[in-house]
Amino acid sequence: MNEREARGRRAIRSYVLRAGRLTAAQARALEESWPRYGLDAEGPPLDFEQVFGRRAPVTLEIGFGNGDNLAALAMAYPQRDFIGVEVHPPGVGQLLLKAGEAQLSNVRIFRHDAIEVLRTRIAPDALDSILVLFPDPWHKTRHHKRRLVNAEFAELAASRLARGGTLQLATDWEPYAEWMLEVLDASAALKNRAADGRFVPRGPDRIRTRFEARGERLGHAVRDLCYERISPSS
Repeated sequence: MNEREARGRRAIRSYVLRAGRLTAAQARALEESWPRYGLDAEGPPLDFEQVFGRRAPVTLEIGFGNGDNLAALAMAYPQRDFIGVEVHPPGVGQLLLKAGEAQLSNVRIFRHDAIEVLRTRIAPDALDSILVLFPDPWHKTRHHKRRLVNAEFAELAASRLARGGTLQLATDWEPYAEWMLEVLDASAALKNRAADGRFVPRGPDRIRTRFEARGERLGHAVRDLCYERISPSS
């Protein structure tokens, strides 16, 4: 598949932009802190050493919501660098607030479609880890085509991970967890790290997000997955 065909296939987005209410503080953060933390969606693949001013492992979180998890990771691991991708302005504004208040130097943000960011702004073999926590499960069968995790995403994400890097996911929707297993197990570039080839325990670094708390209140079991980038021939 050439790049033009790939772009055409991604015309169906995994998200729908909704009109969310920005607080005054979030709006101020978007105006004042974006020049420091924001990344342009257009351009060649990033040089992380130039972006962060150092060479360090880089984690990319796709759909970071209100930024709680990404901010907590950045504060807990100052020796690592973190990039978040989110399309909803209130969430972006909230993470900008957190980053500014904590004076974080190891966080950068894209306000753009994650697939396009991975394809054009992240170089092959560049990332230490990718996080996808509680993506929209698109419950109805006719909406499954909107799910972020599909065969194209698996191959693209794997190509952006360094050898030994990890793709970590979590969902509270059991059918989506099984869907993820099927899709990711089919990738020759990814290996399931679970001892039984299914799910892994909740990682100690992943904070309990509001989506997770909501799922637990509804009686949903949370499933974590972790895949390692391997050589297709290994």
